[in-house]
Amino acid sequence: MLDQYKRKIDYMRISVTDRCNLRCRYCMPADGIEQMACKDLLSYEEILRLCRIFAQLGIKKIKLTGGEPLVRLGICHLIQQIKQINGIEQVTITTNGVLLPQMAEELIKTGIDGINISLDTLQRDKFLELTRRDQLADVLAGIERLMELGYKNIKINCVPIMEINGNQIAGIVGLAKKYPLVVRFIELMPIGNITGYTAIHRDFIMETLQNRYGELVPYQSSLGNGPASYFSLPKFKGKIGFIDAIHHKFCEACNRVRLTSNGFMKLCLQYNVGVDLKEMLRSDADDAYVKQVIKKNIYKKPLEHHFYDESVAQIRDERNMFQVGG
Repeated sequence: MLDQYKRKIDYMRISVTDRCNLRCRYCMPADGIEQMACKDLLSYEEILRLCRIFAQLGIKKIKLTGGEPLVRLGICHLIQQIKQINGIEQVTITTNGVLLPQMAEELIKTGIDGINISLDTLQRDKFLELTRRDQLADVLAGIERLMELGYKNIKINCVPIMEINGNQIAGIVGLAKKYPLVVRFIELMPIGNITGYTAIHRDFIMETLQNRYGELVPYQSSLGNGPASYFSLPKFKGKIGFIDAIHHKFCEACNRVRLTSNGFMKLCLQYNVGVDLKEMLRSDADDAYVKQVIKKNIYKKPLEHHFYDESVAQIRDERNMFQVGG
């Protein structure tokens, strides 16, 4: 499936819920959100139907997100069912890790192809300050549990923010020295109501790491579906990655679309352009029609984001990250 710029679209991120068991300051208000009614969320049957349609159009890789996807009941059964769809080659998940200690074994049994864990600090007080929940021990226990079970495809996603973890970069990277996993630094993006935070540039992180651990050596092989660039460090069991969508724009190679938990297909993370697929599913549209609408809209996928261009303000998506699925 190609868009108008001849980009091959083969990757879809699906948010299965807007609910989360943390309250991260750069993502969600302290009091939480007015949650969607269950009837407004896509049912698992609707998600599976759309996955089958997308697979027929050339989508091969699915990422499940939230909110926090592990809080939705039956998520492991959903993963198993998606993996059985003809044409789907890979199903991965992004989680905050809080529920991993008790869910890791069941999750692995689904055949999940990759587990990404969002973790911005290894200091208990900072974790509590950032997430408003004292659950760092659960996340770390979840990583340990995955290791005990021999699971290999683990990525730690860290958003480097000067006010939160600016002095902890070397420590967080230490996870890739201790374990055979990937620590990725994902640049803070101006999505939703993010104010009062300073993004940390890749150059600062690389200098910090080289001063502490030695030379960063570019790693040429791909370690995921996204646009990350990867590096090795001496005596490390794992790798280091960078995803910086602002300073190293990679829109020309973007291969993804997003499906929100209430069924809106987003064509670009920045914009509110897309199409309501849930409405079509519930109006008894047949698969052929839904497929035609999806294909027509994906063809119109925007060329690139312009986060700091006020001329596109009228079509900017003002929702927070938990509402759009990341």
